[in-house]
Amino acid sequence: MASDKTIILVTGGNSGIGYETVAALSKASAKFHILLGCRSVEKGEGAVDKMKKEFGSALKGTIQVIQIDLLDRKSINTLKEKIESQFGRLDALINNGGVLIHTPMDILEALRKSFETNVFGPMILTETLEPLLQKSAKPYIIYISSEQGSVFQRNDPNVDIMHRRLRGEPYRMSKASINMLAACHRYNYAEWGCRVLAFNPGWCVSNLTGPEGREMRLKHGARDPKEPAHALADIIQGKRDADIEKNGMVDVDEGVLPW
Repeated sequence: MASDKTIILVTGGNSGIGYETVAALSKASAKFHILLGCRSVEKGEGAVDKMKKEFGSALKGTIQVIQIDLLDRKSINTLKEKIESQFGRLDALINNGGVLIHTPMDILEALRKSFETNVFGPMILTETLEPLLQKSAKPYIIYISSEQGSVFQRNDPNVDIMHRRLRGEPYRMSKASINMLAACHRYNYAEWGCRVLAFNPGWCVSNLTGPEGREMRLKHGARDPKEPAHALADIIQGKRDADIEKNGMVDVDEGVLPW
């Protein structure tokens, strides 16, 4: 099934940037087969139904819901087996699933939750799927990062003061780590032609910080998640390959941001 198509896995594909990315990819090309990865198949199927109602005939690429829990090694292995048996390869992996802890909790617990979901899970998933990505003619691995993880920008006086005042050390640290993971995989996988990047989606309207956080983002002018979704579709279509070759996070708008 769909073996002649470009097989793309998007984790956390049932909401936010992931949802919009699945839709943008489907609208971009009938040659794309998008695997919408999420922990709950029911929520994934609900997202697809919503997508069909929202975009209708504009959706050209096929969409398939597939279960994945980044914190469950068995779930990751099962995912690999399903992709291998059904398609024999994977052409692009968009590591979008993540958390931003916004409820009060012990700092050690917040660090554990942040790193398990934002760093450990994506690393295990990527390295488990590496053999399938090696079979692609033009493989991509994208880690959804954030300018909040930029060590350079953290102490840059020219960065917007509101963003500089944001604390969120567990989230910032996890995104700095995902940047290093992207840099390591870019180096390690270069010999088999894989394009690996960390991507900054900008400050978007999302459900990461709950309903109140979503309203706060809307109030303060956060960007529509459709914007980074369109940029990600461009990356998969090879339109940002020149930026990937540069040293830094590929930015939603253009060019790269410093690590």
